[in-house]
Order: sequence, then structure tokens, then C-alpha cells
Amino acid sequence: MTGARPALSRRLRLMGIAISLSAASLLASVPASARGPDGIADIAEKVIDSVVNISTSQNVEAKGVGGNREAMPQLPPGSPFEEFFDDFFKNRRGGAPKDGDKSGELQRRKTNSLGSGFIIDAAGVVVTNNHVIADADEINVIMNDGTKIKAELVGVDKKTDIAVLKFKPVKPVNAVKFGDSDKLRLGEWVIAIGNPFSLGGSVTAGIVSARNRDISQGPYDSYIQTDASINRGNSGGPLFNLEGEVVGVNTLIISPTGGSIGLGFAVPSKTVAGVVDQLRQFGELRRGWLGVRIQQVTEEIAESLNIKPARGALVAGVDDKGPAKPAGIEPGDVVVKFDGKDVKDPKDLSRVVADTAVGKEVDVVVIRKGKEESRKVTLGRLEDTEKVQQAAAKTKEDPVEKPVTQKALGLDLAALSKDLRTKYKIKDSVKGVIVTGVDGNSDAAEKRLSAGDVIVEVAQEAVTNAADIKKRVDQLKKDGKKSVLLLVSNGEGELRFVALSVQ
Repeated sequence: MTGARPALSRRLRLMGIAISLSAASLLASVPASARGPDGIADIAEKVIDSVVNISTSQNVEAKGVGGNREAMPQLPPGSPFEEFFDDFFKNRRGGAPKDGDKSGELQRRKTNSLGSGFIIDAAGVVVTNNHVIADADEINVIMNDGTKIKAELVGVDKKTDIAVLKFKPVKPVNAVKFGDSDKLRLGEWVIAIGNPFSLGGSVTAGIVSARNRDISQGPYDSYIQTDASINRGNSGGPLFNLEGEVVGVNTLIISPTGGSIGLGFAVPSKTVAGVVDQLRQFGELRRGWLGVRIQQVTEEIAESLNIKPARGALVAGVDDKGPAKPAGIEPGDVVVKFDGKDVKDPKDLSRVVADTAVGKEVDVVVIRKGKEESRKVTLGRLEDTEKVQQAAAKTKEDPVEKPVTQKALGLDLAALSKDLRTKYKIKDSVKGVIVTGVDGNSDAAEKRLSAGDVIVEVAQEAVTNAADIKKRVDQLKKDGKKSVLLLVSNGEGELRFVALSVQ
């Protein structure tokens, strides 16, 4: 038995050698491209000096020990990095309370934040994210060699989260060029360079996981998704292709932990380049404006409008003072082409209109009642004014006489009376049939119709009473239609289309 152990040991060593050789053979058989491109180091060396850190500071009111101190990365208790970040954020950056601080006492203090950016002009022009420099009292650009230079803000665009800065170089600097983000392919290698967790220039690589990603961050969402590691502090940094061209600006991540889990998003260079040009020229964005409210063309809506396949942007409302009104565009039209470009969905239309020059006359192709029609529109300028509506305080309402209702499509419908207008705060300009109740198990409930909505049209014909609606729905059933298209208004007169099943 004792003599068996050396033999067993020898056999295990031989197996280990065999396994190692097998692994080596397997690795050698994997193409180099599958292990990552060989040129990453060359590209990083070429562009690293064009990537800068952005340091900002802001004077704020703060409390003492109980105040809202500078945020630390959220790390699990007992993490090996917990002590490092505690020391870094509290001691090195002035986050720890000083002797004599009084809890709850308001003080004036300076907060600091760090992000990334990149030089696009050797004269000292830098691109970064708006959220990196938002509300800053002072902005500094920190070069790769540590040189710190004060920067000025040229302009920002909140809708795409892009900002442009200007600084005076103390010595010649290198600039990088924008590449064509439209040419990116899924699986293509990309390189992110930035300033994660204030640790200085860091290089990570990954692939393009998705393109034209809409994650509901803004009206012009069309992000590049990548699994290249992007963390806090990378915001505003460049995403490079293997030619050393900037194809995106790293802007945000999706992560439950605050660190990279392989879901990073970059604003594509095609969007950034146009924004940067306008910010440098005007100091602001001058976007085209069509003057319509649009919504998705669902399969049900497409069936109701005889559009195959479902595509385009459905016009739900037309601004009385907008360019679309005099051009003859109407609610119910579906925009399928704008200035020679196909419109697949509402986001497509929003982006192409915004990117079109103010004052340009364009051809807009719409589908109206199953037929394509062309309209010429001279674009206006989109004003970035946002309506702020405050909820009115609820008051005790006088009892209202119960209206006579009729049921159809899972809805309780009634004529618009003065009492109902008062109860649901319906403007006098809104005409149609009011919804007073919704069956919770109906298609109408799933489509979020609710009491107080007003049905203006059924199958693109105006209605004035509940009997009209029931009659038209019954006729559609006889005609074999699967759904009916309703034009619905809220109390303010804002319209939307809703397709409900009639089966």
C-alpha cells in the first residue's frame, strides 16, 4: 500500500502534463481574433494622450458630520477594496469630518467630481458629457501627464448629454477624429479609455453588443451597447474603433452594483459630431421642428389603417402654430418617409427631424386612408421649453347626477354634459363621447383607457354620442375587422390613437 502512493503521484503528474499540453494545444488552435485583436496596445499608445480627465468643483451648502458627504462607490461589507476606497475618498479627498465639526451645522464647502473627455481640436477643444460638468463652478482639464489646465464651457446639449469645453494648451496636444458609427457591426472590437473611480487613464476593450439601443433616457436614444468595462468616472470618455477613431462617447451603465457588469452605453459619433459642430458654432443646439405629436404604429393600429407591414410614425396631434399644419399633415396620417429617409418608428422620425437644418424645405411622405401622399414642409426650430404642470389640490366635489351610459368595447360611455366636463376637468374645445368607467378585464383597461378620457373618432370618423360608437363597432364586426381605431383625447385636448379588439 505504501508503495502505491509514489506510483499514483507519478500518474497524476503525467496526467497534469497531458492536461496542460491539451490546453496549450487547444489555445493554439483558437484564432488570434477570437482572443482579441493584437493592435489594442498600439491604438491605446497612439490616442492615450488625447484622452483627458475632467475635474470639476462646486460650492454647496452642507451639514457637518450628518451632511450629505461625497458619495463613495457602494461596496459589499468586508470587500477587499472597502478599506482602500474608505481611505481614498475620506482621507485623500477631504471627505472625513474635521475636529470641531458640529453635526447639523450648515457650512460652505467645495465638492469635487471627476469624469473623462477627449480632445478633438489641437487648439484645445474637448468633448465630454453634460452630466460631468453640470452645475460646476470650476472646470479643469487634466492631461495624461498630470498637467492641470482651467477650462471654459463652450456649450451643452442636455438631450444627448454632450458638452464642449475649451482650454489653452501649455504645449502641443494631439487631437482624435470622429469615425462613422453607422459602420459599426455587432461583435466588432472597440476600446474604451477613461478615468474610472478617479484612478487615471485606463484602457478596456470589448465588443459592440448592440446598436441603436433605446433605453428611454431621452428623445433621441440610439446608443451603442458594449461590454467593454465602463465604470463611474468613465463618463464623457471616448469609445474607439480599431482605426483609433472615436465612434462613441461613453455615457452610462446599467448596473445594480454601480460597477461594470458588461452593459455600457455610448452616444454614437454620428450624433455627437453634429451636436459638437452646432455647439462650437452657436453655443447651443438648433434642431428642426415639425410640429406634430407622434406615437408607435402597433400591429393593431396598422391593421385598422390598412398598413402592411406595421411601420412609420402615427401623427396623433398637430400643433396649430407648427410647420406641419399649413403643409396639410393631419392626425391619423402615418409618416413613412422624411426628406428621402425611411421612417421605421417614431424614434426614427424624431432623430431625422432634429438633425435637419432649420428652415429647410423637405418632402414628407404619409399614408392616409391606405394611400401614400407627399407633403412639402418647411421646418421650424424646436424650442427647448418644457411645460411644468403642478397638480391642483383636490377639492370636495359637488354630487353629480349619474349620467345615462351605454356599454361598448368594455367601456361605459356617456354624452359630454356640463356636469361631466366639470367633474373630469374637460376643456370646452374637446368634443366627443366621454368614458365614465372601464371594465378591468377588458382590452381597453390593458391599453390604459380610463374614466375622463374622451373618444373623439372611431375608425377615423367623428362621434358625438355612445350610440354612434356602438353602431360603428357592430359594423366593423360584421366586416370581419379584428380591431377598431379610436382617437382619444384627455381633458387638455391632447390626442392619442388606441386600437381595441372588437372580437
